[in-house]
Amino acid sequence: MMTATNASIFSRMRAGGVIEHRDPEMKKVWQKIARTIKLSAALNSATDVKQIRGRLSEIINVDIDASTIIFTPFYTNFGQHIRLGRHVFINHDCSFLDMGGITIEDNVQIGPKVSLITENHPLTARDRKNLVLQSILIKRNAWLGAGVTVLPGVIIGENAVVAAGAVVTQSVAANTLVAGVPAKVIKYLEESH
Repeated sequence: MMTATNASIFSRMRAGGVIEHRDPEMKKVWQKIARTIKLSAALNSATDVKQIRGRLSEIINVDIDASTIIFTPFYTNFGQHIRLGRHVFINHDCSFLDMGGITIEDNVQIGPKVSLITENHPLTARDRKNLVLQSILIKRNAWLGAGVTVLPGVIIGENAVVAAGAVVTQSVAANTLVAGVPAKVIKYLEESH
């Protein structure tokens, strides 16, 4: 069994929690970030959906299913911890800060200018350069409207809808519509059959 002392920094990032900025393995993270920055230029100059999918697959190191559509520009700071399901649609100008891990299940729709953020920092000034990582999970058939921000540790439930401009600070139950800052339940939706 891996412990915190012998697990790679990438495993520790996926597990969540604090990664100290002075961690001896942070240089490996910065190397991945540099690679992602370089590949992002090619991604955002792609001229068709198939090319975009291929270039994003290269960034995340996993082949994206041909049924998934991503529009550019698309931004990620790390890229290695993004997993996309089938029949996913991601509109223009989205930003995925994925060091803590982002999983998007099948049939999810993501509007333009959506930000998924898995990274935070401690409030104390002396520790503020450290990373606090928590994953984000977007479950089947969820829909995130334009300009939504999802913060670390959030799960968006199956068939849930997040209204445009919402800031999601807590997990969203399945079959609900949430809106506002912070997002709150507006109504319960009929379950899909």
